[in-house]
Amino acid sequence: MVAPSAMRTERLDARVTPEEKEMIETAANLRGTSYSDFVRMALREAALNTIREHELLTLGQESRKAFVEALLNPPKPNEKALAAAKRFKREIA
Repeated sequence: MVAPSAMRTERLDARVTPEEKEMIETAANLRGTSYSDFVRMALREAALNTIREHELLTLGQESRKAFVEALLNPPKPNEKALAAAKRFKREIA
């Protein structure tokens, strides 16, 4: 959620049908909010859902099995992985 004190300086315009406007006004009234706040909140929610859906990793059955198998039974680290872990401990930890 956006902080209540966040400045809203950008403007967004959209043309809607009379039926859409009436439906939005009814929904805003049912939520006890203004038309503008309802539209802003609904658009934000729709945008966040779209972004989440896009970022969601979806695996097929075979890929899912391979992924779970790698998590449950990870391969032993190779030389490069061991060297990277030593470097990490030395430089970061």
